[in-house]
Amino acid sequence: MATMKYAGISVEVDDEGYMTDHSQWSEDIAQAIAAEEGIKLTDDHWQVINILHDQMNTKEQLPTIRSLKKLGVETKRLYELFPGGPVKKASRVAGYLKPASCV
Repeated sequence: MATMKYAGISVEVDDEGYMTDHSQWSEDIAQAIAAEEGIKLTDDHWQVINILHDQMNTKEQLPTIRSLKKLGVETKRLYELFPGGPVKKASRVAGYLKPASCV
């Protein structure tokens, strides 16, 4: 397991750069991870991140693209916000491990 430094804080990450301890996550860390992904977070990004947090707190699992659509986030918009793998990238920015459903 590796350690990365985001926003001046050392966090444990797996081999793919996903945080292994969500309790270390903060909005500043999210901003730094997003920047590493080439993403500048907007209110729309935060809406998706907050949905991920809500789903983890209530269902203890990350939503799929299909369930995000049911929660009001259109698939096309997800790809615009988090290009190249919206659930993977959103999960990484939100401080979670890569979803099992993502390859």
